[in-house]
Amino acid sequence: MAINLSKGQKVSLTKENPSLKKILVGLGWDENAFDTGMDFDLDASAFMLGATGRCPTDKEFIFYGNLEHPSGSVKHMGDDLTGGQGNSDCEQIKIDISLLPQNIDKIGFTVTIYDAENRRQNFGQVSNAYIRIVDEATNNELIRYDLGEDFSIETAVVVGELYRHNSEWKFNAIGSGYQGGLKALCAHYGIDAE
Repeated sequence: MAINLSKGQKVSLTKENPSLKKILVGLGWDENAFDTGMDFDLDASAFMLGATGRCPTDKEFIFYGNLEHPSGSVKHMGDDLTGGQGNSDCEQIKIDISLLPQNIDKIGFTVTIYDAENRRQNFGQVSNAYIRIVDEATNNELIRYDLGEDFSIETAVVVGELYRHNSEWKFNAIGSGYQGGLKALCAHYGIDAE
């Protein structure tokens, strides 16, 4: 039975399940009926962060243009250009906790709207956004965080973070919106978006 999280809530993934190694992070959303005349293209990304809260190099930014970390620990399963409708994940990121480099303390999971400014789109036009974490070995959903509808002009959202605390891996449900899309998030996490 999955634990449903609220914004700001933290939960340990490995305390009750110390053998947990491989997880699937599923992100999903629906587009509302507002028609800007353009297709929506939302993109999930993972920022692998060191103790400073920033990516050590560009290789730790996992997204549609860099699908896998050299360690094999984080793999993006590909860009979904059609947008979500229904109950399945729109994009997925697989993580092998046992392969994560020692200098990585946290992974931030984000969703951005591609070319949002030109397309006049924002997260106020997106509904039913969620993140869920699944134990790949058992296919059991461990946690789920539904973001709610509290965004209006934001074009990027930090959905949640997987982080190391002592010897445990925990998840923090964040749900913070940003203006400025992917470029703003990259700057926040120490990546040159150019």
